[in-house]
Amino acid sequence: MDRPVLSRLLGLRPRLVVAFALVALFSGAAVAAASYRQARTIVLEKTQDQVADRTRNSLEELDPPPQLPPDQQELERIGDAINGLAVYGDRRSSFQPVPLDRVPPQLRRAVRERGRVVVQRIVLDGQPYVLAGTEVQDIRGQRTGIEVYAVQKLTSEQETIDRLARSAAIILALALLPAVLLALGAAAGVLRPVRDLRRAARRLAEGRLDTRLRVRGSDELSELVRTFNTMAGKLQHNVGELRRMEANGRRFVADVSHELRTPLTAMTAVTDALEEEAASLGGDAAIAARIMSTETRRLRQLVENLIEISRFDAGGAVLRPERVDLAAVVSATLTARGWTGIVHTDLPTGIVAELDRRRLDVIVANLVGNALKHGAPPVTVELRAVDRDHVVVTVTDRGPGLAPEILPHVFERFYKADSARARSDGSGLGLAIAWENARLHGGVLEAGNAAGKGARFTLRLPRHPTASAAATAADRAGTGAPL
Repeated sequence: MDRPVLSRLLGLRPRLVVAFALVALFSGAAVAAASYRQARTIVLEKTQDQVADRTRNSLEELDPPPQLPPDQQELERIGDAINGLAVYGDRRSSFQPVPLDRVPPQLRRAVRERGRVVVQRIVLDGQPYVLAGTEVQDIRGQRTGIEVYAVQKLTSEQETIDRLARSAAIILALALLPAVLLALGAAAGVLRPVRDLRRAARRLAEGRLDTRLRVRGSDELSELVRTFNTMAGKLQHNVGELRRMEANGRRFVADVSHELRTPLTAMTAVTDALEEEAASLGGDAAIAARIMSTETRRLRQLVENLIEISRFDAGGAVLRPERVDLAAVVSATLTARGWTGIVHTDLPTGIVAELDRRRLDVIVANLVGNALKHGAPPVTVELRAVDRDHVVVTVTDRGPGLAPEILPHVFERFYKADSARARSDGSGLGLAIAWENARLHGGVLEAGNAAGKGARFTLRLPRHPTASAAATAADRAGTGAPL
């Protein structure tokens, strides 16, 4: 059975209907059973009393009184008087509405022991009967030893009882309708606020933090609505504060980065000039000039990375796709950075895609640079066309690999896996920028370990990034990008 169908069948409304129906059935069945049993007892006891009274009266009106010991003729007279069976010793009357061997032994024993009218219901040939037995007394009230048994068929009484049973069943069935209607009414009253809460919770999940519900009444559900409204208010306030703080932080980073760019440009020009003259300076001055030049370049790279990150955060990152040969772009990236001789490549030509050349260069440069800094040679770059719509670029090194506890944090900003890498002198933004650029293309960048040894980064990109509109930096805040 499908899960949605099963969910509906196990929902609150069906359970309430079933509960009300079961309560109606059990209570109705209990009342009907009690009523039926009481009516049946009254009908049968009335018939039994009538048979007993008629037998007793017939014997009292017997004239002349029975003669002892009775002969066969006397037994016939007594049997005719009660319209039943008369028994004395091993003799019995010829008219036997119930054969003597069908008279229950316990009834005969009760008649002999008590000497008064005893009544019992029996079934003969599938039909119900009431059988009354007693011992005839003489004129002085002494027991004579003559047993008599009168029988009456219970057909009409059985029909009456059957009608009572049918009526009880019909009433019980009819009671289900109001029970179901009551259950539906109760379910509607309970489910309405629950449905409202579900819709409100969905709106909250969609980011509509101003969602509130109207409070009706003062029952438990109303208290739940009040609690929901309080929670939504606090959530709206806290999220607003977080967004404000996050926006301020991003704006601060962007402003500082932009403000640093101009003086860093001037510093770079100065340090470049000093580095050119370092050979003629000699001694500590030459060392200081080279250190200043190196650190200035690192600072400039950090500022550039911060500016790039701020563009993603502000939704200002724009994709400019063009038709490119991926092998040529990757080769150009390696050549521009002097990595051609130290990186092994497997770049089949003819794999064409519509990508942003600059951003693909940034991704590959960050991945290869990360492998060269933190892994071990040889570093391998492979290009594959997995199908007509996607291409894959993998960068693999032969270093110690990525520990399981590090993998979830690889693309987080400013994260440095010092415990897993030999060196950790980067800014911690390179892989985060690569991840953002892959996402901007509508692609995926994943980190893992190679089958043998070493880390492996896999970049999967669409050949035609039409889906990138859904992955632009404009909606970055709601997509769970690494922070």
